[in-house]
Amino acid sequence: MSNRKQINDQITVSGQPSESEILALPSEGFRAVVNFRTSGEDDQPIDPDQERKMVESAGMKYVHVPVSMDTISHDTVDQFRQQLEALPKPVFAHCKSGKRAGAMTMMHVAVENDMSGVETLAKAEQMGFECDVPELKDLVKSYVDQRSDASTVQNGNASN
Repeated sequence: MSNRKQINDQITVSGQPSESEILALPSEGFRAVVNFRTSGEDDQPIDPDQERKMVESAGMKYVHVPVSMDTISHDTVDQFRQQLEALPKPVFAHCKSGKRAGAMTMMHVAVENDMSGVETLAKAEQMGFECDVPELKDLVKSYVDQRSDASTVQNGNASN
């Protein structure tokens, strides 16, 4: 498993796990898996439907939120956040390299903790997430700024 990072005590993100790594997740305490890979992606050793069967046979909940740079949007993040709230914790989230999983989960954590978009990007970088896709950086910043209370205070838009 590549690029494994624990976001907090409820969420860990990673690159694509192998079949044996998926089956070992319950012994590590994980209770749910979120897969951000789209069906038919390059270098996809496990199809999302196969992964669902593996995860569920191991006694965990499974959610598939297919995300690509062409489909990611504020609505996609909102839908993921709603699904995440309903999952038993801790959650193991992944994509091919961990970048999409990291971005999606960092946006959730940032809004929950009233961070600004700039703070979120700085925290992500501090945690070792390298975002070399300008469109993804812009999406993270705009999403968090639109949904977080901290950004309205920092931008002087708070009502007195």
